[in-house]
Amino acid sequence: MLQFISFQDSNLRNKLKTQITDHRVMIFAPWCYGHHPTYLRHLVNYWCHHQLAGSLEIVVLPSFLHEHADVVELAEKCDRRSIHFLATTPEEQAALESATSSTSRAFHQYQLICKYAKQLKATQGLVLYFDSCLLPLVLGAKLPCLFSGIYYRPTLHYSGFATYTPSWREHIQAWKERVFLFRIHRNPSVKTLFSLDPFAVKPIEKLGGKTNVVHLPDPAPFVYSSNRPVDRLKQQLGIDPSRKVFFCFGRLSESRKGVPQLIEAISTLPSDLCQKLCLLFAGEPEGAGREQLETWLASIRDSQPVQIVNCAGYIPEADVPNYFQLADVVLAPYQKHVGMSGILLLAAAAQKPVLSSSYGLMGEMVRRYGLGLVVDSTVPDEIAQGLTQFLQEDRDRVCDRTKMQAFAEENSAECFARVIFENL
Repeated sequence: MLQFISFQDSNLRNKLKTQITDHRVMIFAPWCYGHHPTYLRHLVNYWCHHQLAGSLEIVVLPSFLHEHADVVELAEKCDRRSIHFLATTPEEQAALESATSSTSRAFHQYQLICKYAKQLKATQGLVLYFDSCLLPLVLGAKLPCLFSGIYYRPTLHYSGFATYTPSWREHIQAWKERVFLFRIHRNPSVKTLFSLDPFAVKPIEKLGGKTNVVHLPDPAPFVYSSNRPVDRLKQQLGIDPSRKVFFCFGRLSESRKGVPQLIEAISTLPSDLCQKLCLLFAGEPEGAGREQLETWLASIRDSQPVQIVNCAGYIPEADVPNYFQLADVVLAPYQKHVGMSGILLLAAAAQKPVLSSSYGLMGEMVRRYGLGLVVDSTVPDEIAQGLTQFLQEDRDRVCDRTKMQAFAEENSAECFARVIFENL
């Protein structure tokens, strides 16, 4: 028999109101670079716009508060009472950053999650990068409240992708991953596993258990429609208007980004093609990374007539779309990259083709959505062939603008935040 409750009972009404306002969501995000600042921006904006009940408690590193003050200011402008940023101690940041192994880092994060979940009296939690702290939960450790997490790097299903031939190491990794996920499915502290890879959801679900597995859109940013900021940026950078701009973005000194292979590929191109080419690099922070990048670039600066523009330093998020609109081709020669890449989404939102690694999810997305060309990016000669094709052909012949637009729209910031808050 259905029972209807009357809200004329003031005590019951006050009790329910208290339950809603006591809803405290803790987000654990102890990283300052990559996706994390952008993800937090989208989540704060969504919370503010939709005036969600309860409070949002965001645990970050002390350095985040000044390196991404614009994200913190969003919360202050919205409603200081319901959104709070809480920094770990400098000692905790130092311990996390100095961890000598992934195992010690995982257990240190687990301890921090437990500490701050208890301190904040969290009723729900979200770990922005779940991969790095799975081990304690795999071994049966519990958390103070239900937690969900974004799982970035599933590989157990890669055998179903075209052209994928796993090595023995990759076979072992897939087996290890199945064991980990099987255990995670059965940890009562884990509520929802968000996957940025839409093709991984069903294979993970087949492992059984009670954990929800949900595909999470990887948010594509807004791209300005006006060409004025782009034209102005091109002039500021001194880019030769007669050249095609091939753009690389991010922390490019990391070996997995494939810059050395790209440089080697360009060194093999004929001189007449290099005269049509401008290489634009942006996003590498100041410091040792910039020195490494400059060392790599030095090998072709004098040997090939290619224009090289290196914009070192952090690029404000609001300016990033202009760099992608400025490009003719976006380069993503990653070395066996596992998981999704925001580079593909930024390029699709700007309607610019990519020259991408054929490996794993990146290669699969480029093929399915007509985002550009894929090559074996571990082989410089194949990168060179891709560069040559873009320099000699109309770029529209190698991409599908309708599919690119659909890909970007499916991964909006609104969808990203909505899926998370609906499944916590």
